[in-house]
Parts: sequence; structure tokens; C-alpha cells
Amino acid sequence: MNKTYLPPQAELEHKWYVVDAADQRLGRLATEIAMVLRGKRKPTYTPHMDTGDFVIVINAEKIAVTGKKRSQKLYRRHSGRPGGMKVETFAKLQARVPERILEQAVKGMLPKNSLGRQLFTKLKVYTGSAHPHQAQQPEVLTIKTIPGEN
Repeated sequence: MNKTYLPPQAELEHKWYVVDAADQRLGRLATEIAMVLRGKRKPTYTPHMDTGDFVIVINAEKIAVTGKKRSQKLYRRHSGRPGGMKVETFAKLQARVPERILEQAVKGMLPKNSLGRQLFTKLKVYTGSAHPHQAQQPEVLTIKTIPGEN
């Protein structure tokens, strides 16, 4: 029977990557980021451990969606009070808090447990091209785009 590989904590190395979200598709970008956060691209991947890397996303306000999602995709949140449901379209949320769109997309792709919450803290999303993580010397992570996609 095969046993799950258990890397020693001292051996784990967490790199920092920076991703430019300008003109990237929301879902395709979110899946790539979730894979890096989870550590699935590493040979040391272990399902119950945090073997992933940190991801910095810049230009979150320039993320793109296809079709009519700009006006039809809805984001819901609830205050917890009776009648406290708030509904917002993609376009309105992008104008108000553009970081939240990508954060919610990636969060939905992570495990729904304490490990997922820990992994989510390693995602840093910013509007504009500036970020305060220069000291970590992040590498540029290129996301493959599909040929023929506009």
C-alpha cells in the first residue's frame, strides 16, 4: 500500500509569485492561482499540509469576463440580520471593491476547512501595479492564455 509523502516542515519552501491580472479571464486566472496556493504543482504536494506558495495579484480592477457576465453575474452577501441580503452585479462590485471579485473566485476553489482558510491568507490582491511585497523578491508567474481567445 502506498503511503502519503510527508515532507518535513523544515524542508518546505514557500516562494512568492506576482501575477498581472490585466485582461485575464476571471475563472482561468483563479484556477491557476488556487493551484499555486495549494502547492499542487510541487513534487512535495501533500493533501493535508500547506505546501503552497504566496501569490500577489496586481491590476485586479482590469480583470475580464466573457459574455454578459458583466451585467448578469451577481455577488451576494448577507449581514446575518433578517432581510440583510445584499446583491450586486459584477460591474458594480468591480467599480466599488475590485479585489473582492478575484478573492471570492479563488476562495471558492480552496478546501472548505481550516487548511483552506490558512491557504487563503497567502493570497494578496491589489488594484494598480504597486504592491508592498518587494522585500520578498516575488517571481513573475505567467498564466497561459488560450489561443484565439480575445
